[in-house]
Amino acid sequence: MNAIMGDSVASPLVWAITIVVTVGALFVDLVVIARRPHEPTMGEVSRHLAFFIGLAVLFGGALWLFAEPHALSSAPGPEFFAGWLTEYSLSIDNLFIFIIIMANFSVPRQYQQTALMIGIVLALVMRGIFIVIGAAAINEFSWVFYLFGAFLLWTAVKLAREGRNDDDDEEYEENRLVRFAERHLPATTEWNGTKLFSRENGKRLITPMFLVVLTLGTTDLLFALDSIPAIYGLTQDPYLVFTANVFALMGLRQLYFLIGGLLQRLIYLSYGLAVLLGFIGVKLVLHALHENELPFINGGEPVEWAPDIPIWLSLVIIVGTLAVTAVVSLLVSRNMSQAEIEERTISLGEPDEG
Repeated sequence: MNAIMGDSVASPLVWAITIVVTVGALFVDLVVIARRPHEPTMGEVSRHLAFFIGLAVLFGGALWLFAEPHALSSAPGPEFFAGWLTEYSLSIDNLFIFIIIMANFSVPRQYQQTALMIGIVLALVMRGIFIVIGAAAINEFSWVFYLFGAFLLWTAVKLAREGRNDDDDEEYEENRLVRFAERHLPATTEWNGTKLFSRENGKRLITPMFLVVLTLGTTDLLFALDSIPAIYGLTQDPYLVFTANVFALMGLRQLYFLIGGLLQRLIYLSYGLAVLLGFIGVKLVLHALHENELPFINGGEPVEWAPDIPIWLSLVIIVGTLAVTAVVSLLVSRNMSQAEIEERTISLGEPDEG
């Protein structure tokens, strides 16, 4: 646990309060949705989304004003905002996949809130696990930044290639685990509200909601593999990593209903994310060189010419990249038909097969 709480901006008590509040908020949300499954109104989602974004801004502002620099974070406030914006942009990319999954399984609109909420909980669990693993690895092995950097550079190249492949007309394909469940588990095609199981003639069957949740869970695992190395390239403080992820995922459900159509018009999001991940990948490699301990690189000594990119520059590049991506996407997509946008969204948002 020292790798998680030691030298952090947050004390063990603050960690405990944060986790309890997060779990409590998720539990209340799940209970409220489970009692009354419905398609939320625009007013409802607008209020909730404004609340979560406002809360994130207040939290980051408090860190900026009051949190002291420490061993794992030289600037807690700016690092939180850089991490939150990066995770938020990656989470918006997740929404493309959620839209496709909902359409693929024909999830009724009144049940989509529940499916999305479960997906968000699974995403937090997955990212929580990777945060712990990442913090432990960084604490023990400084060379892990080479691996993180190389992985992000590979992901950036992959995203850029997907963005360039505009003529890709492949349709969404379920991953192997979901196909296995469909073929080997007794199932029904009838929805039983938001329940994962139902009984017919005394036999226990999985419902379509079970398959939706399974698909969201496996997809969340793939997204966690990208997001956690990316944010560790901006801050090494596990508390900032955790809270940035929490605030990025909170409100994602409301964003899905509020601007689902607008999200499809972010046609160059893959390019924007490729630039962000590529930048953070380079930042990680430079940091690894700056802290180098590998004997076959510079004789095991730090590479003096390798600079550590300051967090203020990272924040400027992140905000600038997201702004340019959004503006150019909306301007270009304004002259595209809805069919062209949907076709492009599917081709750019297709997840890897697990």
